Amino acid sequence: MDTNANDFADRLAAVAAAIEALLDRLLGGAPGPGEIVRPARLVAAMRHAMLGGGKRLRPFLLVETATLFGAARERALLAGAALECLHGYSLVHDDLPAMDNDELRRGRPTVHKAFDEATAILAGDALLTLAFDVMARTDVHPDAGVRIALVSEMARAAGLGGMAGGQLLDLAAEGRFGDKRALREDDIARMQAMKTGALIRFACRAGAILGQADADARAAIDRYGAAVGQAFQIADDLLDLEGSPATIGKAAGKDAAAGKATLVAALGPDRARGRLAALIAEADGALVPFAAKADTLRAAAHFIAERTM
Repeated sequence: MDTNANDFADRLAAVAAAIEALLDRLLGGAPGPGEIVRPARLVAAMRHAMLGGGKRLRPFLLVETATLFGAARERALLAGAALECLHGYSLVHDDLPAMDNDELRRGRPTVHKAFDEATAILAGDALLTLAFDVMARTDVHPDAGVRIALVSEMARAAGLGGMAGGQLLDLAAEGRFGDKRALREDDIARMQAMKTGALIRFACRAGAILGQADADARAAIDRYGAAVGQAFQIADDLLDLEGSPATIGKAAGKDAAAGKATLVAALGPDRARGRLAALIAEADGALVPFAAKADTLRAAAHFIAERTM
């Protein structure tokens, strides 16, 4: 591993450790301002979902993009913790029997297995609302306009026309609501851009918002975020096809067995890898205006494409 790879790994680990510490504090048992009491079972379920694992890739992209534009690291980390709460909610709900019915997440029992379905639903609900609570705090940014932009964009990335809508399209493609139908390649790409890509794209945009980047810089970062969001899903689908539960921390081969609509299934593994390489080249191209200052974001794109877990 060369020096640049070592530097990237160190930066990724440093953000992951900082986010872990922030989540540990945010998910403490003592009630916060305006809260009455935090039920111990609900806190335990939320902590089970959020602590002790995960690459923290979304907060990493947010922090590194914010760093590119000179934003304070403490603010970016808190915004990253908010985003990670939202991501955690989506995983808790996706794992439920009514959704993907998964029993393992990050090598541990999923929340509905470790607790029960009702607790898992409430844990997801509480993580979702905590995400907006944290993102709206003045510690994220003193300028209310910046906070409004962050909250607004996070809502759109997570909601009807973003992640939640993408999950519905994914379930529909499985035939959950009627006859199953084969999706065209562009339909799959759009669904995945919503279900998975929207939060990754938002992570990058949020860093630019925090750093109050100009319109041209935001547009370049948006192109980068869109490309790495699509790349992440293709890499994830390749891992589902070729990985093992021991390395990826969850059941492997489930998506293929269920006939899920993926670009890997539509294109075949070899062409999907070609698409993945093209997306990473697109991400690299979007970062050209930032020269060497964006080297960590370049490394992140390649890490997403080449990861094995």
